[in-house]
Amino acid sequence: MKDDNFLKENNARHIWHPMAHPGAMQDHPPRIIKTAQGSTITDADGNTVVDGVGGLWCVNVGYSCEPIMDAIAEQVRILPYYSAFGGTTNEPAIELSYELREMYAPEGMARAFFTSGGSDAVETALRLARQYHRVKGNPGRTKFLSLKKGYHGTHFGGASVNGNNRFRINYEPLMPGCFHLPTPYAYRNPFDETDPQKLGDLCVKAAIDEIEFQGPDSIACFIMEPIQGAGGVIVPPAHYMPTMRDVCDRYGILMIADEVICGFGRTGDWCGSRHWGVQPDMMTMAKGITSGYFPFGACMVSEAVAEVFENGDPDTASIWHGYTYSAHPVGAAAALACIRESQRMKINENAAPRGTQLYEGLLALKEKYEVIGDVRGGHGLMTAVELVSDTEKTPAAPATLKTAFETAYGAGAMVRIGGNNLLMSPPLVITEAEVDTIIAAVEAGVQTVS
Repeated sequence: MKDDNFLKENNARHIWHPMAHPGAMQDHPPRIIKTAQGSTITDADGNTVVDGVGGLWCVNVGYSCEPIMDAIAEQVRILPYYSAFGGTTNEPAIELSYELREMYAPEGMARAFFTSGGSDAVETALRLARQYHRVKGNPGRTKFLSLKKGYHGTHFGGASVNGNNRFRINYEPLMPGCFHLPTPYAYRNPFDETDPQKLGDLCVKAAIDEIEFQGPDSIACFIMEPIQGAGGVIVPPAHYMPTMRDVCDRYGILMIADEVICGFGRTGDWCGSRHWGVQPDMMTMAKGITSGYFPFGACMVSEAVAEVFENGDPDTASIWHGYTYSAHPVGAAAALACIRESQRMKINENAAPRGTQLYEGLLALKEKYEVIGDVRGGHGLMTAVELVSDTEKTPAAPATLKTAFETAYGAGAMVRIGGNNLLMSPPLVITEAEVDTIIAAVEAGVQTVS
């Protein structure tokens, strides 16, 4: 590796960063993260802070999980890669498919299609949803329903069902046939309704209205995050997802639960669907499946969906979709080790109380600082602080968010800017003292801009 002077001189000069302006990155190069341990990261200047972002919602087991590192190293030596296209497979992938079926049996999941990450998993689910109806003799069911503020990756399919316009506008026109429903976001919604139960009911009615307007026989699936992540940690009322499950059943629409963030313990349960007591037709997964140690994802399908494909005509039911790195042996080995360590450490059981601690600590800050318009979370380690510039809920300016972010980092915690929110999703192994550090750092940030 080149020395620090070389790295700083070439930082952002020859690489374009995701979710950033290339010129701005050159003018203000990003921090170079050099090492990590437990729930902390250390940058090239020697600053060590609590990682309140968990990498990117993903380092659930923290940065010191030796069993995952060992599994990766061992598998690289045994079999670093081989294709899983029809005709060949590998041992870790077979074992992982069994483990996932066992882990998500309460959600009715029966089969796994492995991908390279979350965007790939969503793309797979959307394609399979259309194909499912075609196999059943309903080729007209091609439309997709999703929620505003939802995030489902950056491929054209996922971006088309995304409900946040900053991921859409510069790439439009996107895929036709995608329709967005109001999300139960109590702080901002078109109904001016603050009561979660009433808002949830209104959003369900709006969904039914859209379904009947589009024509139920034209809709393939409805996709939602059990708790919206990048959109601002928007927690639906407890009855919303179960009610939408009933609506989907009524109209013959598949329900896809995007568990890329919520899965593997972040909500305090092993998945967001379990958190709300729902059995979806498909679940998309990534991030916590390997805790970010290796790019890997999965689209899981229910027994009922699997039967349609497995008993269908080969001309329509064969899956002509996949990725070079589907069922990658190193990724599968990493996922196996990660799942076993996650279960052994019971990281979901730590996520619940630490998430409550973080949420309540930030709620207390809301009482002190008018710049905090809303705090959302309380369901595992997913929390957002929404910053505003006045009592009319005008979103805070980007410069305000940046100042708060930089100050928080200087005070000991990495958080993430998402729109006018400060987002937090730390490792699920985080300690009580480290959560206190995040709360104190966020207070330093908002105090600076108050």
